[in-house]
Amino acid sequence: MVRASQPAVVVYGMPNCDTVRKARAWLDERGVAVRFHDVRRDGLAPELLDRWAAALTPEALLNRKGSTWRALSEEERAAAGTAAGLLTLIARQPTLLRRPVVEWPDGPTIGFDPEEFAERQLGR
Repeated sequence: MVRASQPAVVVYGMPNCDTVRKARAWLDERGVAVRFHDVRRDGLAPELLDRWAAALTPEALLNRKGSTWRALSEEERAAAGTAAGLLTLIARQPTLLRRPVVEWPDGPTIGFDPEEFAERQLGR
């Protein structure tokens, strides 16, 4: 049950990602109002990536373990050597984003950590 007084969070990811599923299930079980943003279907605005990079780090946003990274050419991987190049690469290929990125009222988090989610949910 979602409480009207609770602010919505936005979960950015892909619906078939296991970690995204776990995060969404955790939030749903606790009645947190969630809007889901499918990065593959809906893309990522450069302004959004810039905001996340400022709050976290550009490198924290990049998933170097996935098949999308492994499929990149050497030139594309080299472009990820600078913050601007890395963010441009993620904007062009949103599946390079580490998932999920959750936009809480007090800022973004990357990945799923139940303890951190509980702290964010309580507004700490």
